[in-house]
Amino acid sequence: MGIFKKSSLPPYHPAKKPPYPGALSSDGIRRVYSNCFDLGELPLYLGGDPAVRAQLFFIDGLIATADVSLALIAPLTDALRLGAPRSEAECIDLIANGAAGVCAMRRRTLLSDAADDLARGCAVLVFDAEKTAFSFELKLPAQRSVGEPGSEKSIKGAKDAFIENLRINTALVRRKLASPALKLEQSIIGRKSRTAAALMYVDGIADPALVAEARRRLSEIDVDGVLTTAEIEEALADSPRSPFPQLIHTERPDKFALNLLEGRVGVIIDGLPYGFLAPATLPQLLKVPEDTSNNFVTASLITILRYVGLFITVLLPGLYVAVALYHQEMIPTKLLISIIDSKQQVPFSTFIEILAMLLAFELLQEAGLRLPDPIGQTVSIIGALIVGQSAVEARVVSPIAVIVVALAGISGYTCPSADLGSVLRLMRLGCVFAAMAGGMYGIMCALAALLWHLCSLESFGVPYLSPLTEGGLRAAVRAMMRPPLGTMKTRDGALHTGDVRMRR
Repeated sequence: MGIFKKSSLPPYHPAKKPPYPGALSSDGIRRVYSNCFDLGELPLYLGGDPAVRAQLFFIDGLIATADVSLALIAPLTDALRLGAPRSEAECIDLIANGAAGVCAMRRRTLLSDAADDLARGCAVLVFDAEKTAFSFELKLPAQRSVGEPGSEKSIKGAKDAFIENLRINTALVRRKLASPALKLEQSIIGRKSRTAAALMYVDGIADPALVAEARRRLSEIDVDGVLTTAEIEEALADSPRSPFPQLIHTERPDKFALNLLEGRVGVIIDGLPYGFLAPATLPQLLKVPEDTSNNFVTASLITILRYVGLFITVLLPGLYVAVALYHQEMIPTKLLISIIDSKQQVPFSTFIEILAMLLAFELLQEAGLRLPDPIGQTVSIIGALIVGQSAVEARVVSPIAVIVVALAGISGYTCPSADLGSVLRLMRLGCVFAAMAGGMYGIMCALAALLWHLCSLESFGVPYLSPLTEGGLRAAVRAMMRPPLGTMKTRDGALHTGDVRMRR
């Protein structure tokens, strides 16, 4: 049984067409694209007595003009002259039966369809008398070739990554899952941008209720344009005001395909070099495809290390502030003496030290991201070595504060998800303020509030902490470690997959 009741879902309806009044005609195309100086127009005489006349429209810069001449105009005029059509109806019938030399062809009878095809890089041939048009796909090739992932390093996996072209991205996924069970439903979102979106899932594995819910949420996106990931993430998330990511986004087709096989649904947006996967859970955000490529012992240790890094990056600065301000008796004597010696000449309190170092760390990280690569690396090295060392020598901060902040920052980089890493940095600052306000009691209150929030989150009906909070001890151990592949015989029960058994 699925995670959603089918009776509660509203019927699916495609994205609303823009209000283009009037019948399909050459004048209608000119009216829709008025003041668009990149609209190209070419009259074609297609033979016959009297000659049949059609109007060819295209957007300059979106189509390959050489292909228009070689693959469309020449075969079309030659074939129709030989056929000698006596009317537009006969000419339309010949084109519909393959007279044109383009395989990607669609017949249109609505002005909105023809106008949308033009904006997406098609050449549109209009027959005014019959109020009919044909759209031919003659798009320019992708400007950026398929390369290696930039933010998700692949060590033992595939080296290809998504680009900004929807059809190439879907083809990359199909190369991983060469099966007709991989379904692709395409729709248009964005009233002005008219962006193509592809919903992908594996039929027989993905829960039909999950697919229906994803389809419904995509169809209800009502924005002017889809140009960034925020329009998709906030529209598909169950709790868009929560800072925690509720969709898995990836630029790796192998990770995308692997999650589809586990029973998730994926969304690919034209113009964005990422794929979105749902539902997302916290344990799933801490996994990488290399977990199945490495030996199960090595992969399990690395996975546990990521969880340890998560706790260190969130709690270590706050724990140091709490112990140094309120619970000095918890510090071993020799370490306490060392801390006292290092802080004797420092004019600021421990809280101010840690807060200033955390803010400096965030500023250096942001500067390194925004600057060009060679300059950004130089700024990071100068900030980490020179500024940090100078601050310690000038007695502005103590060495232990630098060590604590540096260890917390490095531990945060073990998180595979960049979105989750940003949230952990925010939680780290919150724990520092809670430690300043109430010591260990303040940290415990902050952790209780954080745990309550995580337990209340859901992603497409799946608890955010699943399977740590459900499924029993075995499911929790499987989430924290990677057992041998031969023992992983079933898929995640929280996804309610159709085919529960996983064939290894």
